Amino acid sequence: MDSPIVTQLFRQLFRHHPACQSRRNLAALANALRDVRQQHLREQQLRHQHYNHHQHRSYVTRGRGGLGAGTPQAESNWQQRTDIFQHDMSEEFQKFPMVTAMDLRGRTERPRRVKMFMRDFIEDSLYNPNYGYFSKQVVIFTPGEPFDFHSLYDELDFHALLSRRYVEFEDALDAISPSDTRQLWYTPTELFRPYYGESIARYLVANYKLTTYPYHDLIIYEMGAGRGTLMLNILDYIRDVDPAVYNRTKYKIIEISAQLATLQTSQLMQSSAARGHADKVEIINQSIFDWTNPVPSPCFFLAFEVFDNFAHDVLRYDMTTQKPLQGMVLIDENGDFYEFYTPNLDPVAARYLRVRDAATGGRHKVPYPTTRLGRWLAMQKPLAANLSPPEYIPTRLMQFFDVLGQYFPAHRLLTSDFHSLPGAVKGLNAPIVQTRFQRQPVPVTTPLVHQGYFDIMFPTDFQTAEATYQAVTGKLTRVLTHEEFMRRWAYVEETETQSGENPLLTWYKNASVLYTV
Repeated sequence: MDSPIVTQLFRQLFRHHPACQSRRNLAALANALRDVRQQHLREQQLRHQHYNHHQHRSYVTRGRGGLGAGTPQAESNWQQRTDIFQHDMSEEFQKFPMVTAMDLRGRTERPRRVKMFMRDFIEDSLYNPNYGYFSKQVVIFTPGEPFDFHSLYDELDFHALLSRRYVEFEDALDAISPSDTRQLWYTPTELFRPYYGESIARYLVANYKLTTYPYHDLIIYEMGAGRGTLMLNILDYIRDVDPAVYNRTKYKIIEISAQLATLQTSQLMQSSAARGHADKVEIINQSIFDWTNPVPSPCFFLAFEVFDNFAHDVLRYDMTTQKPLQGMVLIDENGDFYEFYTPNLDPVAARYLRVRDAATGGRHKVPYPTTRLGRWLAMQKPLAANLSPPEYIPTRLMQFFDVLGQYFPAHRLLTSDFHSLPGAVKGLNAPIVQTRFQRQPVPVTTPLVHQGYFDIMFPTDFQTAEATYQAVTGKLTRVLTHEEFMRRWAYVEETETQSGENPLLTWYKNASVLYTV
């Protein structure tokens, strides 16, 4: 923890925000954990019943925790976020210097007395090497031995078993290093190991043989590889099923987090079977956005649950003219956050709007009524704002497509992510913002939160993302639901329970798969 104030901050958030759905497969894990702690939650509900009317309040710290203050009064030193009667910070906005996430990479303390675009604030919060969420906070859950789905009667049995393993996993971590603020999440790769990875391997081998075999090697790049489980499952499958292809396989991980890169290396050395892949694997500890090495050879590029944590810009539109204004974040000397909107779009946001309009023919969602009458009626409401609700635009995703098009011209992309997320903050394409405290998820209603302690997770509009990808790279794609992709490439009978229910197909209903054809 940075200071005692951060503990106080999370304690107050936990009091005012009952447990919400968790980060990965939000509904399912919440139900599972609820089964295990049912009595505890009932007691907690009674204790906090009089707080329920505060459920949707949103707070930002007054910022003194970073200075090391630990006074009991700090809990009341918060400011409710609202669009009405905000403190005038115009003078500071003119005076404070403009910074980017790149400028902040070398900092060991969270910045103050600066301003930046929203995408830089989110990038810094999630990926700063010294205090970013993925650099220091995240622990990836692994259930241990793969689940024997045939021994389970139905999905409820799977939920209960997963919940027990989840609690046991965190109990073991607490026995070594107790933490109230551990950020623990999981992925389909871990839950459905090795079956999920084997489905990806079948897709890769089949498409490799249809396109470039035997003239080129099978080169696989994976970005954001977590614990390295998907890599091991893919390589194990290819080695066992198609040794000729395995002999020509090269696997390269691009990992921004030094902590996770180290974990992936240790996983590769953990067993004799894994060590057998060592000469096939290269782990590259850098951001994909720093990539400068051209890769002319045909390759597959994997990105699973990566888009959701790409930084976004925020726009609001003038309700009279429909002109966009770009959001900026000001951080004062106390660490408080203030939003400003400027009509002068920076080149990145302006280019995204041009590319999106060209790629979609102007047919995309907007955060305001599309008719003149609708806009007029919206402005007649009491205390109506002169700006629309926020729209979060995936500028970092566009830049990722730029990297693929420029440095990986012969790539084939395979990616999966969430097309919808429950409990998002206000706005179009808005994120879920939450942390964990005492093993319970705590949601908040703004992305302007203490940097490094909150997951900021966006849904992906796959229709617009597909059009943008095609416009930037010139490649053709297809989008399937998670279930459709698994029915094509997984041996679904391997994850079927005795009742006929299949968690591999029914979980992740809110996820889609995009791939290059």
